Amino acid sequence: MSNSDSAAGVRDSLFAAPLGDIEGFRFNQSVVDVFPDMLRRSVPGYESIIAQSALLASRYVQPNSHLYDLGSSLGATSIAMRDALMKKEAASSIGCQIHAIDNAGAMIAASRQLIELHDGQKTAQTQQAVPIVLHEANLEEHPLTDASVVAMNFTLQFVNPDARSDLMQKIATALRPGGVLILSEKVRFDDAIVNDMHIDMYHAFKSRNGYSDLEISQKRTALENVLVPDTLEQHRDRLLGSGFAHCTVWFQCFNFASLIAIKGS
Repeated sequence: MSNSDSAAGVRDSLFAAPLGDIEGFRFNQSVVDVFPDMLRRSVPGYESIIAQSALLASRYVQPNSHLYDLGSSLGATSIAMRDALMKKEAASSIGCQIHAIDNAGAMIAASRQLIELHDGQKTAQTQQAVPIVLHEANLEEHPLTDASVVAMNFTLQFVNPDARSDLMQKIATALRPGGVLILSEKVRFDDAIVNDMHIDMYHAFKSRNGYSDLEISQKRTALENVLVPDTLEQHRDRLLGSGFAHCTVWFQCFNFASLIAIKGS
């Protein structure tokens, strides 16, 4: 989240002190304040995923269509997609809009400030840029229409597992033929040995980035039953069963992966 990182340099220490009763993880103002640092130090390959998601969006965007950033948090994916579209041939993104949707009011408020800051730094370019429209809304309820690109970066894992298939079908229905869903998630593995290896390496990644064992343990407790990961096979089966014709993993680092699903023509 390069744009957001430069605007917010607060270090994540939310779980640094011993906590008594650990509440379930929520995207409140305390999380918003440290979110760029949290992502950088907690998600392997996060900056690459955002940057390459934008390149994928620029490849598959269709004129006069909508692009959606579902679970947009601070707007990093939306900003990256727009920057990538601005560098591409103008005809491919003419008449397009990017819709950033998040149900956390604190995230939407912060993303509005960050987008304005980003625009202020690139005034000459952004005057004719693809607009980013912010929506504080539940992504399961917000309408999706006439889309060529939908990005969900680390969002589906927070959706009730029983509602995930319906959401994927909703996205597939909203996409034009040849449109794509970019889906990034924390994943689990059915093979216990493999799963434990990925978790151990992920914790080593966090430790190397300055998180203590206490922080790692307490955050894991806070996320239990809030972030519920699927296997890659579950993701593939759900996507192919929802109307997508093709699906592949294009990025993986430990137990974090990103897939692209392409709707048939």
